[in-house]
Amino acid sequence: MALRRIGQIMVDLGFITDEQLEMLLEEQQQRPGELLGQIAVGMGLITDDKLAQALAEQMGMQVINLADVTVTPEVLNYVTEPMAQLYRIVPVSFKDDVLTVAMCEPQKLSILDELRSFLGYDVRAVVATERDIDKALDRYYAVGGESVESLISNLEEDTDLAKAAKAMEGDGALDLTSVEALADSAPVRKLLNMVLLLAIKDHASDLHFEPFESEFKIRIRADGVLYEMVPPPRHLAFAITTRIKVVADLDIAERRMPQDGRIRLTVGGHPIDLRVSVLPTMFGESVVLRILDRSVVMLDLNVMGMDAPLLAAFREVIRKPNGIVLVTGPTGSGKTTTLYGALNELNEITDKIITTEDPVEYDIDGIIQIPIDAAIGNTFAQCLRSILRQDPDKILVGEIRDLETAEIAVQASLTGHMVFSTLHTNDAPNTVTRLRDMGVPPFLLTATLEAVLAQRLVRKICPACREQTMPSTETLAELDLTPDDVMGKKFYRGRGCASCNNTGFKGRIGLFELMMITDSLRDLVNRGASTQQLRDNALQGGMAPLRDSGLEKVYAGVTCIEEVIRETVHEE
Repeated sequence: MALRRIGQIMVDLGFITDEQLEMLLEEQQQRPGELLGQIAVGMGLITDDKLAQALAEQMGMQVINLADVTVTPEVLNYVTEPMAQLYRIVPVSFKDDVLTVAMCEPQKLSILDELRSFLGYDVRAVVATERDIDKALDRYYAVGGESVESLISNLEEDTDLAKAAKAMEGDGALDLTSVEALADSAPVRKLLNMVLLLAIKDHASDLHFEPFESEFKIRIRADGVLYEMVPPPRHLAFAITTRIKVVADLDIAERRMPQDGRIRLTVGGHPIDLRVSVLPTMFGESVVLRILDRSVVMLDLNVMGMDAPLLAAFREVIRKPNGIVLVTGPTGSGKTTTLYGALNELNEITDKIITTEDPVEYDIDGIIQIPIDAAIGNTFAQCLRSILRQDPDKILVGEIRDLETAEIAVQASLTGHMVFSTLHTNDAPNTVTRLRDMGVPPFLLTATLEAVLAQRLVRKICPACREQTMPSTETLAELDLTPDDVMGKKFYRGRGCASCNNTGFKGRIGLFELMMITDSLRDLVNRGASTQQLRDNALQGGMAPLRDSGLEKVYAGVTCIEEVIRETVHEE
């Protein structure tokens, strides 16, 4: 059944006139994406209380005044702080296995579905004003709210859970019903939900659950660095890994073989993909969740950190009709994101773009994306052969791992296709040497290779706690700089604050080195020149090395000198 429009409801309730509704609708056209009710409040036509009343009328819900309600600690325990803050909800009561929550955006019905999935209870909503929700969140969660530490402390004191968990340990036959009951128990669900939501909130890329002989570690990788959380009790390792396997639809009885799975969540209205990898170890199963959140990754070349001349040159080369463009760097340096950004820019109705990836990380509308599955023989090389029969204009090969894939990529570019791919090398000149060592003939390299982009990711200084500093002479010496070289330059660091979890860093940005394949470089490649000769020629031709890219960002106050040393000093 279609919902009545909020504007008409406000007129029917006598909050605004028909003329005011017309004015609001015109205003909404000038402010795309903004809700009509919020615009009415902003223009002073209605109050927060009247908006809550109109929303409740629209959704068939009850209005509640949170100032008149006292929420008991038992009810608060059903919703953790990260969940309450993320969804902007306040638990009000729990009765007959139904949790009642107050929310200020009742039209977002997907939130209730997500809460049911996370909590395992039926969830009912009542409507409160935005002001009341904010006050209640501050009152109940800001001070003394449940944290991972307090939750783990409670788990350690739960003797019944400890007995049930210890009964599951060992290599004997498993009672699958008891195992599922343990994995589905409220404390285990709650801990996993809290850790997951904290990781998503902190824009983490990976979540590690690691069993050791006497402890069970949980670590989060945010901005490329691992941070350890308070470890849960060791006896809960099996229950937590089993819970993850249940959600990822993996075989909970299989504990001797590696398994891979996928969990799809919707958090705060946007989809999140979790890649699950389970690996048997000496002391249990190690689980790593790769968090793929489209709302965090910007597939836009403008925001990746390339300076204007390099960006212009890269844009020019990716628009060539044929050839090979390679992006290189270690694992986790953002190679795939850069290529996605390039394809996003090239994604036009006039061109057919096909990618083959292991695995497909982000879905892009208008691009054919094929996942690799080596287990059934669907390798990069095999897939690439089939792609060429699909009439593509541009092709992305996730990674060139062997000579066979490299040869087919070369053949594809020779037959009029633009091929993009990645390679694991330290810098741009090394890429040519690596392909040569793989067995690609130099004359084919020079005929097809157009450009190599090497990149690294460095952490950005947190803008909330950035302060000026001066690096030591020893630190400068690691980059072959003297105090005279940096005279008049400003350096910054992050002091550490609540906004950046006291790390001093927030977010990451790329360092780039673009080597265009010029005629003189082609001549050197044909003559079998060394990597150093190729590097010298590229530098003479105007290539700015990774370290120079890093220093530019240091002087601009974007990152600190230690980050540039960490990512580039060993490569040159």
